[in-house]
Amino acid sequence: MRRVVILLGPTAVGKTDYSIELALHFGSPIISCDSRQLFREMSIGTAVPSQEQLSRVKHHFIHSHSVEQYYTAGKYEIEALALVDELFRSHETLVMTGGSGLYIDAFCKGLDDFPKVDQELRKSLTALLKREGVESLQKELKTVDPESYYSIDISNGQRVIRALEVTIGTGRKFSSFKTGSTRKREFEILKIGLTRPRAELYDRIDRRVDVMMEAGLVEEVRSLVQYRDMPALKTVGYKEIFDYLDGNSSLEEAVRLIKRNTRHYAKRQLTYWGRDEEIKWLEIENQLPSSDTNLILTSLTSSSV
Repeated sequence: MRRVVILLGPTAVGKTDYSIELALHFGSPIISCDSRQLFREMSIGTAVPSQEQLSRVKHHFIHSHSVEQYYTAGKYEIEALALVDELFRSHETLVMTGGSGLYIDAFCKGLDDFPKVDQELRKSLTALLKREGVESLQKELKTVDPESYYSIDISNGQRVIRALEVTIGTGRKFSSFKTGSTRKREFEILKIGLTRPRAELYDRIDRRVDVMMEAGLVEEVRSLVQYRDMPALKTVGYKEIFDYLDGNSSLEEAVRLIKRNTRHYAKRQLTYWGRDEEIKWLEIENQLPSSDTNLILTSLTSSSV
């Protein structure tokens, strides 16, 4: 039976190390399902695997595209399905890992068909985003489509614009177009969710941000100024540093906001996945990935793998 084991969980929970141990066990490469790590110009702020980690197991969709490209979950669905079809020729079990819920959903069950929108409306909303910030759009979305407000990544301005443009342009809520229909996949999918005690997870997030700063996050963001309007860079860690470079905040404040916004993002990730009854959740607490591999494998066995 061909199968894909998906290791998911909130940012900074430790997915990379655990996925490597799991991939080594199955003799599988790792298929990344992270909507930002696939951009080759973004390394520090996206916490891509280290060179040592990448050397242990072959990774796909790491630094595979450029921020100059407009990339979507729909494109990921097409490319990832083509990749697994090729990899199944030499592997029975494949390991996928990531924290991008929409991309995982696209791979597992496909995306709903949404209507085309008025380009002028999109331009207007984009201008509003630049002029007033994402908070203004968030308030509008919460008013016209609260279901979407609580289910999408509202820190991502482009996703908020997408929900608003469909809702305003069609007179129907963006959330109403989500039929929940699942496209059949010709392989088995098993999802393992990793989580940690909240205090421990938040501490890991704070320490990760400190490491990013020491590694040169400011310099990385400065090198990407010419691409700052691309959707890929409308993300936590980059937008706060852009504000610092614009003189709108101190570096200390930017770091504080990155930590806070990353914690908020982790909470939204867990809320998003909370509705997925297919996920088998495992809480890990100050344990080494190698010692926990058997726990994951036991979980897979209990899921009729």
